[in-house]
Amino acid sequence: MLTILILLCERFLRMRKILGALLALLMSTTAAAADQALWENSTLHQILKRGELRVGMEAGYMPFEMRDKKGKIIGFDVDLARLMAKAMGVELVIVNTQWDGIIPALLTEKFDILMSGMTITPERNLQVNFSDPYVVIGQSVLLNAKLADRIKSYADLNTPDYTIATKLGTTGEIAAKRYLPEARIRSFEAEVDAAMEVRNGRADAFVYDLPYNLIYAAQFPEALVHLNEPFTREALGWAVRKGDPDFLNWLNNFLRQIRDDGVYDALYRKWFENTGWLRNVTG
Repeated sequence: MLTILILLCERFLRMRKILGALLALLMSTTAAAADQALWENSTLHQILKRGELRVGMEAGYMPFEMRDKKGKIIGFDVDLARLMAKAMGVELVIVNTQWDGIIPALLTEKFDILMSGMTITPERNLQVNFSDPYVVIGQSVLLNAKLADRIKSYADLNTPDYTIATKLGTTGEIAAKRYLPEARIRSFEAEVDAAMEVRNGRADAFVYDLPYNLIYAAQFPEALVHLNEPFTREALGWAVRKGDPDFLNWLNNFLRQIRDDGVYDALYRKWFENTGWLRNVTG
């Protein structure tokens, strides 16, 4: 009887091992299938399958993206997107999109990635995921030259005597309303329209991203003064649709690589530290 019980126990243990191995195999197969399904549904897989990287941006934000005299979209973001497409081995397609509809366009798959100098904010992060920051900037003041003797800081503009131009739906508009609540705020659809209001004397100052203000002021030194000390700090990131870890992982590694090999620094100097390219830009 004891012998029979021992044999039964040994058989039971063997069966348990077999069942355990089968269960582990099943779980491994299920996990692999889930990973494969996740990959096949990822934006990165679709880009490679399509042979085309579609990048959404709004042309008009110097030096990130703007049109040259031939109508071609050029800029820092464009050069980064071109490097990105080359690393993927695909063609680059730029999808020019109005700023107020640029996140909805990403979410409805009009393009694969949003690369347009977008500030990372908690509100936007509820709708999209962001890569690691690729530039850190801040809001600054573009001032009508006639006020140069009176205005030395953004805080000097915080009275009803001054009219502040901003771009609608941007962190510049948010900053103007937050830090200059006593001033008159006028928001415009395009940054060039807001900046021109200051240049023509119909507004006293333009609150917007430092790189744009710096470059715009360099074009019209007789009419504008740039207060180049930013009064906010903002990280910019590339936006992608949620639930896509493969694409986000690739983007962050791509950014790390181009920083490590010096390519990023060369592009930054080209667009932010030199202004020779302004000769080829409209407006």
